[in-house]
Amino acid sequence: MENQQKELLACRCPWLDTSKPDYVAYHDEEWGVPVYDDQKLFEFLCLESAQAGLSWYTILKRRNGYRDAFANFDVNIVAQYDQDKVEQLLLNPDIIRHRGKINAAINNAQLFIKIQQEFGSFSNYMWGFVDNKTIVKEYKTLSDYPATSPESDAWSKDLKKRGFKFVGSTICYAHMQACGMVNDHSLSCYKRKQIIDKYQQC
Repeated sequence: MENQQKELLACRCPWLDTSKPDYVAYHDEEWGVPVYDDQKLFEFLCLESAQAGLSWYTILKRRNGYRDAFANFDVNIVAQYDQDKVEQLLLNPDIIRHRGKINAAINNAQLFIKIQQEFGSFSNYMWGFVDNKTIVKEYKTLSDYPATSPESDAWSKDLKKRGFKFVGSTICYAHMQACGMVNDHSLSCYKRKQIIDKYQQC
């Protein structure tokens, strides 16, 4: 039984570098699990936008640094950051010191709050782009994975129209994958069925 369980857990997505324990933990515990909590969604929005041009693991390694720098992703606090705070963050070695991305996080926080006011929550707004149900894909190999989708195109277009920054379709699709709007775990990955079963989606 123990060996069977080990074999099951060894069947993970082809993109995952299993030599990195923190990356494996992220895949096993978070990636693709539906998220409805606005604070968590704001965290992923900040991290995904910071990823632009970089690898996700580069950001994942700095996650705790981002939590400290951005008030544990309290959107109401981040929305009030001023330029003095920006200059302070540009000296912080625990995050990506990119002025445009830092300013984008603040700008996006302000717009995030507006969406909360309009829709009741950011979650209500975001999940509307997939009709409030996870889209389940069937991928086998790394080459099967797309960088964007029609849904991420539509969401990116709407976010940009609202004034959000660093929210291209590729970033939006990565966010959708992370937050479970799409279940992109490969057919051989044990998490795919686990998520489907838990959330009664197929």
